[in-house]
Amino acid sequence: MAKFLNTSATNYFLEELIKEAVDRVILISPFLKLNDRIKELLADKNRLKIDVRLVYGKSELQPPEIEWLKELTYIRTSYCKNLHAKCYISEELCVVTSLNLYEFSQINNNEMGVLIRRSEDADLYRDVYEEAQRIIRISEEVRISLERPNGEVVEDVRPDNSIAGGVIAKLTSSKLSRRLGIPTNELLDRAVSAGYFDLINGEHVLSALGENSGIVFVPKSRHGAYL
Repeated sequence: MAKFLNTSATNYFLEELIKEAVDRVILISPFLKLNDRIKELLADKNRLKIDVRLVYGKSELQPPEIEWLKELTYIRTSYCKNLHAKCYISEELCVVTSLNLYEFSQINNNEMGVLIRRSEDADLYRDVYEEAQRIIRISEEVRISLERPNGEVVEDVRPDNSIAGGVIAKLTSSKLSRRLGIPTNELLDRAVSAGYFDLINGEHVLSALGENSGIVFVPKSRHGAYL
C-alpha cells in the first residue's frame, strides 16, 4: 500500500532508497543540482559498481555537477526533452513526488509524495518502473567527457558510436566494453537489465528491443558467435 510523504519524509526516503539499493537506482528529475549528502550516497553506489541512471530535462547541467559526474563510471546521465516527472526508484522502493533533485527545493520548498514498496504493492511498483524505463528509452544519454580548448567541460549528447565518412560503424561487444572501461560480461548484464537481451538457459538472446535498436547477433565467425 502506498504511503503519503511530506517534505521531510520525502527527503528521508530518497536518501534511504539510494543508501539501501544493491542492484539499481533510477533518479528522474527535471532539475538536477545535487546536495552533498546525495552526492556522497551516489558516489558510494559508484564504488560498489551499482548501476545508477540520472535523467534530467529542464536545463543544462551546471559545472559543479559536470565535474562531479566525470569520474563516476557507473552513473549514467540522460537528457529527456519536456520532462516534468519526478520519480526515484531502487529495486525495492519507489518515490513519486513533487520534489526535484535540486538542492534549493530540498531545503526551501513544501513538497509531497508517495512511497511504494515493491514487496507490498508489486503491481503499482511495476507500473511506475515500466514508465521510468520508457522515459529512459526516449532520453539521450549524455557523455560528460569533452573539454573545449579553454578547458571548459561541456556535455555531449551524441550517441556513443564510431562515425567515419558519415556512416555509423558498429562495435563488437568486446570493443564496446573496452571503450566503456567495463568487462564484457558486465556490459551484457547491463544490456539484459535494459531489455536489449533476454537471458534464456544461460544464453544471451537478442530481444525485439535490441534488434530494433540496431544490435546485430553474428552466429558464426572464426572467433565463434559474437554481438
